[in-house]
Formats: sequence, structure tokens, C-alpha cells
Amino acid sequence: MNRRQIVKDAIAHKETSRVPYCISFTPDGAARLKELIGECDVNDFVDNDIIQIYAPWWGWHELGPEWYQMDAPTTTATVSGCGSYPDFFDSLRALRDSTDKYILVMIYGSHFEKAYFSRGIENFLADMAGAPDFARGLLNRIIEKNMVMLENFLCAREIDGVLLGSDWGTQTGLIMAPSTWEEMIRPGEQREYDLIHSYDKDVWVHSCGNVEKVIPSLIEMGLDVLNPVQPETMDLATLKKEYGDKLTFWGGISTQRALPFGSPEEVKQETRRVRSLMSQGGGYILAPAQEIQGDVPAENIMALIEVAKEMPHPESVT
Repeated sequence: MNRRQIVKDAIAHKETSRVPYCISFTPDGAARLKELIGECDVNDFVDNDIIQIYAPWWGWHELGPEWYQMDAPTTTATVSGCGSYPDFFDSLRALRDSTDKYILVMIYGSHFEKAYFSRGIENFLADMAGAPDFARGLLNRIIEKNMVMLENFLCAREIDGVLLGSDWGTQTGLIMAPSTWEEMIRPGEQREYDLIHSYDKDVWVHSCGNVEKVIPSLIEMGLDVLNPVQPETMDLATLKKEYGDKLTFWGGISTQRALPFGSPEEVKQETRRVRSLMSQGGGYILAPAQEIQGDVPAENIMALIEVAKEMPHPESVT
């Protein structure tokens, strides 16, 4: 069985010969690993089951100063695209010819974050409460632009899934009322999920923090994979029990406790514990709860990678 199929089977909640993994790094986190591996390429050394790539996308362009003031602006936000589609499609074909891994397109800041990037988070949260017509209009404009940009590359058969990213959570709960999320965020997200699924691709979502209040809605909407699943904000056992047969989780290994502050042996034990808990019946992709940062000792990174590569993985006590 190739590595793409192992990931697809995990998403389909099938038992696999081993648990797939995808471990990511910030630049300073990658530098810590290189303390031990020397000149070897970090991506080659980790050898994830998933390749993360970036497609041509768009951003805000030369917004006027009124966009960063408290009152909702009256001017139209200007945008600009970036990237080359011919180059993107050429690289995809070359990638598929050279690997049997799952190919995931990464689009961070795709919706809610894109809105507050234009205004500042305090101003946009105030817009949602005090100028809802403006907030809805901005969110709708973002989705309309996203739909065009998504359809520009979803035709590529080499792509397996698309990750959309917007941080809706804090350490203790949603950054907005669930009713606000349902009214302002859900409709646009649904359009994107439906479009991605219409091209037979998996839908992945990245949202930091505690988003448990909207997980039932995300399942109804057809979400396939949720990331990063922070154990400091949501209880992993509860997530697996309540939603593990309907949703695949990517992440879950603590980047606030175990990885930066544990010993290498403690990292191994925690990684095996989380893997054993979350992979029962499929539906899990092993990874830290965030990209590995520079506060994680190199020896702990190596311990994590060692366990991720174990095959077959040993059972551990939960």
C-alpha cells in the first residue's frame, strides 16, 4: 500500500498498517533539528506521509489608512493575485511522478483571518458586533474571491486535499459567540467545502484553540480533517469518543508541555499514548499540536520522529 493510500484510509476511518504522520516546523524549529542531522535536508529526514504545497492565491493590496481605524471603511478593499499557474501545474506533475505521498494544498488565513488582516483583529471583531452588514459584506467578498481561486487549481488530479485556515479559537473557547460563527462564518465555509468536495478532494481545516462548540457543525458541513487539535484546550479522549468516527484529527501532541519541557523518553511515551488513543478505528494523522518551534530541544524532536516512524506501532497504555 502506498503512502497516499495510507492517509486516505486513515481519513476514511479504516485501520492501517501504521499511523500516517505529518510533522511541520517553523524555521527556528527546523534549525534545532539540524543541530543533530547536520546538512541533511529536514524534509528528507522527517519523510512525512503528506507533502504540503502552496497554490497561487491572493491578498489585500495597498489598503488605505481608513481600513485600520475603528470605524468601518467606506472604500472598497483592493486585492492582487500571486503565483504562476503554469509553474504550479508543472511542479504538481513532477511531484506526482516522483512520490507516492498524499499532496495537500495549504491555504492559511483563508476567511475569518483574511477579514481581520484587512482591519486588525480588534476592529473586525467590533465590526462583527457593531457593523454586521459591513462584516458580512467583507466576508462574502473574501469567499467570492476564494471560490474563483480554488476552482483555478482544483482541476489538478494530482491534488488530494485542500487545507483552509482561520483561527476561530482561544485557549478557553471560541473567539466569537457560536451564533455569530453560525451566521457569519459557516455559510462561506460551506460553499468552499462543497466546491472542494465536488472535485473529489478532501477538506482539511486549521483552527487553533478550543473550537469544540462548532465541531458538530463542521461535521455536518462535511469536514474531513481538523488540525491542530491542541490538548491544552480540548480533551483528546472526549474528542475521540464524541467525534472520532466522523472526523479525522491531525495533531494532538503537546507543543506547550511535552515537547518543549519533557525528556526524550517522556516525549516518546506521550507520542505513543496519543497515537494509541486517537488512531483507534482510524481517523488520526500523527503530529504535534502546532509547528515545532525553537523552544523544543533537538533530542525531543528526534524522539518524536523515531516514534512516528515506528512500524508496526506498539500499543501503549492510555
